[in-house]
Amino acid sequence: MKRTAWIAAAALLAAPSASAAVADDGPGPLGVTVVASAGRPFARVGALFGADRAGHLAGGHFCTASVVHSPHHDLVVTAAHCLDGSDGTALVFVPGYRDGRAPYGIWPLRRQFLPGGWAAGGDEDSDVAFGVLGPVRGREVEDVVGAYRFVAGTAVGATAVTLTGYPDAREAPVTCSNRPRAHGVSQQRLACPGFTGGTSGSPWVNGDGEVVGVLGGHERGGTTAGVSYSVVLGREATALYREAAADP
Repeated sequence: MKRTAWIAAAALLAAPSASAAVADDGPGPLGVTVVASAGRPFARVGALFGADRAGHLAGGHFCTASVVHSPHHDLVVTAAHCLDGSDGTALVFVPGYRDGRAPYGIWPLRRQFLPGGWAAGGDEDSDVAFGVLGPVRGREVEDVVGAYRFVAGTAVGATAVTLTGYPDAREAPVTCSNRPRAHGVSQQRLACPGFTGGTSGSPWVNGDGEVVGVLGGHERGGTTAGVSYSVVLGREATALYREAAADP
């Protein structure tokens, strides 16, 4: 999980400069981190909390997750290290979380799916996981906030992606667009400032609304605020998604 200090990164959350390159595939200038706007489409991204924080959310989030499409409309994706050590029922997901409020409800995790490579020894090339959410007031989370598509096998850097997540020291999500680069064969890296502790599990979303990366992997997502990592999503991630999506 990202462990860098927020103070060093806070100054980087400035308005985009006129000289910043404009993203051809993202919503704004490349490599500039800003506070995400409230409401859609960022409502699909949320913060993870311990279930004991459901009554007092402010300051209690520790990782990020996002809703991905599934047949049962109840699936979120995050980093495996965010769910490791939990039985999957002691956590809640709050989509669109902001300033201590849960505008789209508080959704309990009822089951988790971790890949074999992570479960066997914390393999950084397997740092992706899924959580199945329980319904709230008879509705599934995807029916309330919508969902991204989970897509594996895309070429690293084929398009720019938008990274959105919840730093521990902030009560609103931050977002940044840039083009990923390969970090070896099985990992990818993204240069965006301000992604400190708490942003593990943040989705990397391309211009087609597809999750093509999840902040985690190498160094559990990175040890500096300016560079984040993700597993290159491949066969293991695809198989895990299918298993989680089929959960009744």
